[in-house]
Amino acid sequence: MRKGKIFLVGFGPGAEAHMSVRALQAIEEADVVVGYSTYIRLVKHLLDGKEVTRKGMTEEIDRCILAYEKAREGKTVALVSSGDIGVYGMAGPTYEVLLQSGWTPDSDIEVEVVPGSTALSACAALVGAPLTHDFCSISLSDLLTPWPVIAKRLEAAARSDFVVALYNPKSGRRTGQIVEAQRILLRHRKPDTPVAIVKSAYRDLQDIQMVRLDEMKDCKIGMLTTVLIGNSSTYLHEGLMITPRGYHNKYEGLTGATREGEKRGRSLSMGLEGWKTCVREYLDTHPGAPLQQAARYFDCRIGEVLAAIAGNGGAGGLAARMLPKATLLAAARDWRKLRLGVENGSGAQAEVMLQGGDLELSGDSLKLGNAHVRLRIDWPHVQSACLLRSEDRAGAYFLDAHGDTVFSLYLQDADDLPRFDQTWQALAGQDAMAATA
Repeated sequence: MRKGKIFLVGFGPGAEAHMSVRALQAIEEADVVVGYSTYIRLVKHLLDGKEVTRKGMTEEIDRCILAYEKAREGKTVALVSSGDIGVYGMAGPTYEVLLQSGWTPDSDIEVEVVPGSTALSACAALVGAPLTHDFCSISLSDLLTPWPVIAKRLEAAARSDFVVALYNPKSGRRTGQIVEAQRILLRHRKPDTPVAIVKSAYRDLQDIQMVRLDEMKDCKIGMLTTVLIGNSSTYLHEGLMITPRGYHNKYEGLTGATREGEKRGRSLSMGLEGWKTCVREYLDTHPGAPLQQAARYFDCRIGEVLAAIAGNGGAGGLAARMLPKATLLAAARDWRKLRLGVENGSGAQAEVMLQGGDLELSGDSLKLGNAHVRLRIDWPHVQSACLLRSEDRAGAYFLDAHGDTVFSLYLQDADDLPRFDQTWQALAGQDAMAATA
């Protein structure tokens, strides 16, 4: 018996003009073609003389099993899908079925994935150039993915200023997801952010709507629709949706001279190697500004601001030293009057006055308390610590793994600064130690 083969074929939007040569070859070579009924209809002109099996929307695993069974009979099978079969497509579940059955890449059945133009790129081509900079795609289907997971991804993408493509945005029964997606995105995007809503790209029923983000949920949207949502730089002009690549960050205009401080062919001054210098320059020009102000300006964590200060001899009248958390905690217990600060993720802040001796580490708990108040902090949650000194203030930050503040300690009285400076000098040689102790 001859060796079987499975082609996992992504054929793009559906029109033959947008299919790859390899996709056409794979369908031509196949003895059996398996696919969702709508996909089969799109390529029916290529299927004369072939064994064809159509399956419904919720029969994905059945398609995978059938393809495997036919390949075991020594047949060449094309499991077809529109778009790219590896993007929200059948490649993943097919490999899962094969591997669960004991198949390996060295077995008697060969598997070849044939990529195609996904809905993301097809829809983008119809509306201009919305994906010229960083983007991500998120499926709003909660049939297999819990909604809290989807919501967390939407929040992260929105906050990070990605151009966002929404797959499976709405169906006859799933109508609330697009409303929730809009609500999450509007926390971080302007209401007039451009949105392209493309249905059936490059097919007979193609329809394109160009709207604002605050209008999105009220538009005609279905399962054959892909929604493209711009980032903070995306704009509409002459009916085209454009996301700039970023040349304006380096050049005057699109083709002008390089901006002051920038060099052609080199990373931006706000690149990986230079952005901390920008943080220090900001602090130098805003003396006395709270660290939180700098963190908000650069949209970064307090820990990154502290690392920028510590990394180059200080900035804005501040000096800093990153230290192991246990070392700094032990030193702080010898300080006297302290102001402890804590805050939650929503910005609510609280301050507690206590003594250094009120800091008690017991197992995984750091207990902070006196006759008036008691607090407990999960000590393993603290990953690093930093000493901070200015002309008239001194204290310490204790940070989590993300660089956010778990709590801070500041001296209440300037009379205690000499005691703090003794700590500063005593720990001077430990800056380079690991930040987790």
